[in-house]
Amino acid sequence: MVGGDVATREIVVRVPEKVLLAEKLDEAEFACELLILAAVKLYEIGRLSSGRAAELAGMSRVEFLLSLGRYRVFPFEAELRELEETQ
Repeated sequence: MVGGDVATREIVVRVPEKVLLAEKLDEAEFACELLILAAVKLYEIGRLSSGRAAELAGMSRVEFLLSLGRYRVFPFEAELRELEETQ
C-alpha cells in the first residue's frame, strides 16, 4: 500500500453475507474494492484530490488516475471544474 508510514484509522463496515456472495469476493477482496470505489466517487464529486484519493485506494496517483476510465470517471474532472470556475 502507498504511504505505509502514514497514520491510519480502522473503520468497520458491516456487509451482508449475501452481498459478498453476489459479488463472489472474500472479505479482503471486497474491502479493497470498496476502498477503491469510495476513492473514485469522492474524487469524482470533488471531496478528495487525486493524490488523497489514491492514498485511500492504496495506489500511486498515476495508477489511480489511469484506473479512473474503468469507472467512467474523467481523470481531471476536479481540475477542469476549477478552471471553469475561475473564468
